[in-house]
Amino acid sequence: MQTEIISPVTETDIEHAAGLIRRGQLVAFPTETVYGLGANGLDASACARIYKAKGRPADNPLILHISDLSMAADVAREVPPAAAHLLTVFAPGPLTVIVPKAAHIPDIVTGGLPTVGVRCPANDIARALIRAAGVPVAAPSANTSGRPSPTAAAMVADDLAGRIPLILDGGACRWGIESTIVDCTAEGAVTILRPGAVTREMIAAELTQTEVRVDSALMAADAVPRAPGMKYRHYAPRAPLTVYTGAGPAVAAALRAELLRRSAAGERVGLIASRETVAVVRDVLPAAYRYDCGARGDTAAYASRLYDALRHFDRTDIASLLAEGTEEEGLGLAVMNRLRKASGGDIVAVGGAFEKTGSNKKD
Repeated sequence: MQTEIISPVTETDIEHAAGLIRRGQLVAFPTETVYGLGANGLDASACARIYKAKGRPADNPLILHISDLSMAADVAREVPPAAAHLLTVFAPGPLTVIVPKAAHIPDIVTGGLPTVGVRCPANDIARALIRAAGVPVAAPSANTSGRPSPTAAAMVADDLAGRIPLILDGGACRWGIESTIVDCTAEGAVTILRPGAVTREMIAAELTQTEVRVDSALMAADAVPRAPGMKYRHYAPRAPLTVYTGAGPAVAAALRAELLRRSAAGERVGLIASRETVAVVRDVLPAAYRYDCGARGDTAAYASRLYDALRHFDRTDIASLLAEGTEEEGLGLAVMNRLRKASGGDIVAVGGAFEKTGSNKKD
């Protein structure tokens, strides 16, 4: 199959892509989080093509993308009050709500669960595609299953060229990590199944009369996935990854010592870290083996660059990869969630308190 990449994307291109969706084909498209691999969410056969193209486990649910909030009523049996409020406040945006599914939603979309994830993306191309297709668009990230998600069209092509007919190139994604997923089906509480740019603190500030939980199964290896991204090892680079957490200067010193030890043993090793830590090891590693993820504490910068960093090292000859962790507050919770999954839980705690620096905001 020949894969066409379209840039810039015009209204005519949107209509062409929507026609492919209506005919049961797959289209990769940009969102503000990562690129999605879309199919008609009401067509079980089309959705099966997503699983085949990605090599995705059949029990891993898909998210239904809608163009406006009125479409939520078309895919949900009901929209609980908490879900309705969160959608009103944060959509369009990087938020997915889990709600009871309507009877006509194919089981392949939900992984056999009675619930469905619903999201309205904050990307003009994405919403225009959904409107033109006239159906909810089922879309996981547009990558090979388990690999780092794509934040640019070229990353989609790296994984899926020859497997899908069309990629709409909308440039770099704003946030760089997948949407926050919130289960809104329980009465009196909501549960964050996957952290993202809509943070636990932001949700709690809106749902003041509702308990906001973080799902305890996020790190369970044998958990049945209640939402996309809940597999234990995910977003994984090809080289084994170890993540160091703790106070910035202590982590920088520990990473420098480990890099020296591995280099002395003849091992080629890469590093993903803050600008400050990269400066500490500049004399130890060649430039191609260092990736600067922004100022220490700037979790928005780290989030937006993380998947590009992981894919960068896939193009090198490193044997192992080290990364500096973040504090697990605000957007840092999402960054550490992805690092834990990418490393398979290989975390080294250096000790000491995190410094209160940087910002979770993104201009």
